[in-house]
Parts: sequence; C-alpha cells; structure tokens
Amino acid sequence: MPAESRIAAGRGGTDPHRGLVSDHALAVFEFGRVLDRVAERAASDAGKRRIRSLVPTSDLAAARRELARVAAVIDFADDKPAWGLPPIPDVDAALRALAPEGAVLEPIQLHRLGVLLTSSRVLSQEMDTRDGDYATLLSIRERLISDRSLEGAIERAVDSEGAVLDKASKELRSIRNRLRGAHSRVVRQLETYMRTLDERFVVSDGSVTVRDGRYVIPVRREGKGAVGGIVHDESQSGATLFIEPPVAIELMNQLRDLEREERREIRRVLGDLTARLAPSRTALVGAFDALVDFDSLFARARTANAWRATVPELVQSGGVGLRLVQARHPLLLEAGDHGSVVPYDLEILGDERALVISGPNTGGKSVFLKATGLIAALAQSGVVPPVHAGTRLPVFSTFFADIGDEQSIAQSLSTFSAHLANLKTIVEQADGGSLVLIDEMGTGTDPAEGAALARAVLEELVQRGALTIVSSHLGDLKRLDEEGSAIVNASLQFDSVRMEPTYQLAKGRPGRSYGLAIARRLGFPEHVVDRAEAYRNGDEVNLDELLGRLGERESEAARLVADLAREQERTARLQADLDAREAALREEERTASERAREEARRELLDARTEVERAIEEVRAAGTDAVAKASQSARRRVEEAARRRQPDRPRRSNVSSASFALGDRVQVRATGAKGHVIEVRGRRVVVEAGSLRIEVPAEDLVRLQDASEAGADRGRGGGWTGPVLEQAHLEVDLRGLRVDQVDLELPRALDRALIDDLADLRIIHGKGTGALRQRVGELLDLDPRVRDHRMGGVTEGGSGVTVAIFR
Repeated sequence: MPAESRIAAGRGGTDPHRGLVSDHALAVFEFGRVLDRVAERAASDAGKRRIRSLVPTSDLAAARRELARVAAVIDFADDKPAWGLPPIPDVDAALRALAPEGAVLEPIQLHRLGVLLTSSRVLSQEMDTRDGDYATLLSIRERLISDRSLEGAIERAVDSEGAVLDKASKELRSIRNRLRGAHSRVVRQLETYMRTLDERFVVSDGSVTVRDGRYVIPVRREGKGAVGGIVHDESQSGATLFIEPPVAIELMNQLRDLEREERREIRRVLGDLTARLAPSRTALVGAFDALVDFDSLFARARTANAWRATVPELVQSGGVGLRLVQARHPLLLEAGDHGSVVPYDLEILGDERALVISGPNTGGKSVFLKATGLIAALAQSGVVPPVHAGTRLPVFSTFFADIGDEQSIAQSLSTFSAHLANLKTIVEQADGGSLVLIDEMGTGTDPAEGAALARAVLEELVQRGALTIVSSHLGDLKRLDEEGSAIVNASLQFDSVRMEPTYQLAKGRPGRSYGLAIARRLGFPEHVVDRAEAYRNGDEVNLDELLGRLGERESEAARLVADLAREQERTARLQADLDAREAALREEERTASERAREEARRELLDARTEVERAIEEVRAAGTDAVAKASQSARRRVEEAARRRQPDRPRRSNVSSASFALGDRVQVRATGAKGHVIEVRGRRVVVEAGSLRIEVPAEDLVRLQDASEAGADRGRGGGWTGPVLEQAHLEVDLRGLRVDQVDLELPRALDRALIDDLADLRIIHGKGTGALRQRVGELLDLDPRVRDHRMGGVTEGGSGVTVAIFR
C-alpha cells in the first residue's frame, strides 16, 4: 500500500507521525461519530471500515497529499455528477483462500473476484478517459488491473448466487443434459409402476417424491411386502411408507453415477479458474485495495460537497497562528438544514497563544470548542472539514481536550477531580505542537482558587507554546488580555433584547454572562433577582454595562456594514445591467450599419445593371435609332433612381403664420415628425421626441390628417434619433444621455456628408461638460473629421463644437 493510503487508513497505528494524538480528545470531539457519517457515503463495507479507521497524522506532507487526493476526487466527481462508483465486493476471504497452492475456490468466491476484475477495469477506463489533472490519483490507477479474458471466463462459469452455470464447459453441459434425461426416466418409471399397484396399497393423491436424494413412492404400510425395495422414510402417523421399489434402483444408480461425474467436472472447472487467478493474487490484492481506497476518497469527496467545504491550507505548527473561515460543526450540518447552522470565523495570530472565550451559558461555547477541534482533526485525517476558502490550519502533533462533565463514580472522581486529572495530563504533555481546548476553566471549586489555578495553567500552556482555547465565566481570566501576554479575549455574542445567543464570535473583547438577566427572563422571583443585583461588585457591574453598550454599538455597526454590502451588491447589479444594455445598443448599431451598407451596395449594383443594360441597347441600335434608344434608356435609369430615392414631402410656399402651437408637423430635410411649441418670426420651434429644434417655416409640412399622425405613432420601424435642423447646418444633442450620443452623433455626421458640407455645428450645451467631452472623443475617432473646435462667440461658445470634414 502506498504511503499516503497507509497513513490515511491509520490501521493499527502504522502512521509513524501519529505522535501523542489523544484518543480521549478525539472521543470528546465526537470524532468517531463524524467518521460514521462520512462512512455512510461509502459504497462498500471495506470502504466504510477504511474511513472509520482514519486518524490524524502529524506529518504535514502526508496530510497535504491526502487532502490533495480528496480534492482530485472532488473534481473527478464534479466532472460527471451522474457517474457512480462500480460495485466493490468483499473479497478478503477469497483472497486469503487463494493463497495456498492447489486451492480451489468456491463458486461465490470466484464470482466476487470476477466482479472485482470488472470494477477494476471500469474504474481504470474511466480514469483514463478523463481530461482533468489527476496526478495525485496515479497510485490508485497503477494498482488497477484489467483482464477481459479471465473476467469473461468467470462470468460464463458462475453466477451471483454461487451456482456453476451449464456454459462453464461443454462436458458439464453434456452431463447435465444426460442428468435431466435420467431424472425424467426415473420419474416416468415410478409413475408407471404406481399405476400397477393394488388399490389397497395406493395412497390417495400420492405422487413420486424425493427422500434422502432418491426418488420414492408413497405406499400404505400393509403394502410393504408386496412392493419390496428400500424404505427411506415414513409419515408422522406411520401409516405411509416412502419406498424406493426395485424397478427404480438401477435407474437411480445410473443417476448417481451422472451426479458424481457432474461434481468432478464442476471441481475441475473451479480448479482451472482458481489456477488462472492464483498468479494474479498480488495484483488482485492491489486492485481491491485501490478500489477501497478510491471508495474512501469518493465518500469523503461526496461529504465535502454535502458540507459545501473547501480544502484548507495546512502549515507547520509553531508560531504560525490559525484562521477559520465560515467554519461549521459537521454534526450540526449532518443533523439538519444547512441554513440553520451559524458559521463562525476565527483568527489567532502567530504571536497569540491563548484565546479566552466568555459569554452566557447556552451561548455555544462548548460547541465552538468541539467544532474547532474537529475541524483540525478531520483535516489531519484526510477529511475536508466544513470551512471555506482562506482557512489556514497548523498541523498539530497532539490534541488535548477537557470539555463536559467527566465525573466517575467507579473511580471515585468528582467533577472537579476529573477536570484536575485532565489538566494534569495536559500540563505534563502539551508542547508547542499541541492544540488544547478547555471548557469552563476554573469552575467546580471556590471561585478565587479556581481562578488562580486556571490562570496558572493558562500561563504555563502559553509558556510551553501550545495553542490553547478556553471558555470561562471568571472575570480574572478576562483581565489577562494585556500587551505581550499572548492571551487574547473573545466572546460569543448574545442578543440582549431577545435574550438569546447569536452564535457569532467576536474577538478582542470579553463577553457578559447575562446570568441574572436570563434568570429574570425565565421567571425567577423578581425580589430575589433584585437582591442578587444589589450584591454584585460595583466594578463588575460597570464592566458589564460597558460591555453591553459596546456590544450594542458593534451590532449596529455590523448592521450598517451589512446594509452597505447589500447596497454595493445592488449597485453592482445595476452597473452590470447598464453595461449589458450598452453592449446591446452598440451591437444593434453595428448590425444596423452593416444592413445599411449592404442595402446601399445592393441598390448601387441594381442601378449599375440598369445603366449597363441601357448602354447595351444604345450600342445595339442603328444610327437612325440612337436618339430614340438614348431617350428610352435615360427614362429607365431615371425611373430606377426614383424608385430608390426615399419619399420626401414636397416643399410648399408656407410662412410661420401657417402654423399654430400644437400643430403636428414634419421636417422636410430629415423626415422627423413632431409638434410646434413656439413660432419665432419666420422660424418655428419643433419638439421631436426628446429634442427641440428651430427650422425655417418653409422647411415644414403640416400633418393635417389625424390618421397619418396616428399611423406615425403606431409605426415601430421609424427613426427616433435626434432631429437635425437642416441637417447640413447643425445637430442639437441637448437632453441626451452620454450613451445616446454614441448612436446619434454618427448619424448626424453621415447626413452632413451626404449633403456635402465642409463642417457641422454640434449643439451639446454647457451643463457638466460630459456631453462636450464625449462629442470630442467621438470626433477624434472618426476618420472623416479633419479637425474640430469650440464654437465662437456668435456660434454658441463652449456649448457648441464645430466639426470640420476632410
């Protein structure tokens, strides 16, 4: 077995780096219960046993390798979620039976070894076809074997019930065919004989049956002499005898001879298959171990996915600290809904050696201690603990725990004596590679003496370099958090309004016990609680009040931070939506431009065809008909041009007096439609969409037909961009957003170039300057624009940019 598998299995203490891992500490952590839950996800009994035998290793390299193998199998499982591990039979007994020379395996043992060969081949093929990086699983792949010939021979010979099949050999099929014929002959012979018996000796409803492996007929006792033969059995009353008559003895002897032949042939078949398997025994052992190894890893990978766990970073212990991110107790995750389990974060820096946790009873301190110990022990055992990315764990050489009531009547140990016994062991054996977890430190005796003893033990552990986490209600321990002491306070927070724990860990400050407040909440007599309040030390009261106010402010700060995070998330979603819309708009503009270019190209090709056809007709006409053919060709070309020219309203002689406020009008130059909002002498101000433009009255056409205006409103394919005031003069972009300018300005430049203008006046207004800046950027990028400048005093100043074309 490779080193990583051997260490992970933890069989019989084979890990040389197991060190002084305390079985007592693992029992306190309920480490075995967690392994049982992990083992339930294994496919084979051997895989379950392999998982239950896991123990923490203090070898950093081995622990890292094992977690890397689990991570590889997690990727393997995620690559094909529907894939399942092939069956892994229990072949321990078969492999042991295969060891002696000349051994012959039982049919069921051969069948199981055949299943082993099939599963080994299936897994090896699956690993070979995957594209991922599974180098860490190479040791498993190297031990898997494939022998289709032997696999097929076993499949043809035996079935899952342990029966040897007829197709195991031609001789066996022949023997069994003869056996079936012999059985039929014996039964027919006996049935014929029964019909010849005297009715006095015949048993009603009697038929041929089998006793001691031989065919017999039922006969009344008084007919024994007449029938003769061998009596094999009798009924309970003794009135009926089961006799093998002389006429069947010879046939039965022939039948027995065939059965002996069958047994000899079966043993030969089994012996041949066993002989073929024997040289591969070592390879079969390796393949079985590889399958069990993969089963163990696969179960741990499924567990990691169920816990939504991430492989932590493992580092060498000794002054490196510890960091847990979104840590959760695995048994709580296994017990119910993940959403009901409150995760916690914990960071102990490299120069911090002890964490003193305080807070109320039922606040979760004991669960916190067990969860922390479990997470470290699981990671060192090759099980991905329920933590998130960013977790860093030292590899501990020893674990010590004193959690819960361990009094023993049998050993005459009180609760306090049991705690002292545990503390004595801890103080004697803990060192810089140890993780020490102590619950309710210093309780069970006189508070002053308990606090003094707890302080002395804690300082001794800090001096030894052990990473120690303790919980306590003692005020003296809360005061040990001083500069350079390597001891730091922490608390499990408590909602003082609802009087219930929040299970959130707050490092850097002690917590209140809330003993009297909880007593009051539970209905304790008011006068008794009031008297207790009066007996409290003034300094302790002030400290509790200070801690209470600090906790409330921290809660408010946490709420504000959460609100800010939610607002930032909302802003990010809105920004993403805005970016997506902008991208869609750009794509729409690009495709529209491509369609326009394609349409123009098609129209040019059509026009060129008309011209070329007309030229050919002119050339083909005689001298006298040239003039007539030229006229005809010119008419066709002009007609084609008219067909491709967009319809525009005809100019009419109108003045500004012809328009009234609210009139629906159309601008001749652009085809844009709007309504009149102001008349300025000979010019009219028109509001078209989000733009207001001023144009000469003669460039407008009144839309008098209401149906025409309504049709315009209902038409979805029209251009809704900015309206140009005599497109060859200026474009007004005021009122547009910056992203809308990206679409509208190029259209205005196109129109100005079509009108063969030297420059274009762009009105963007002053405002914040965002439109002016974007206009400048677009003009810089447009190759058709030679230069651009700010408008002059009479042109609109900084509210206008003039684009000069090449």
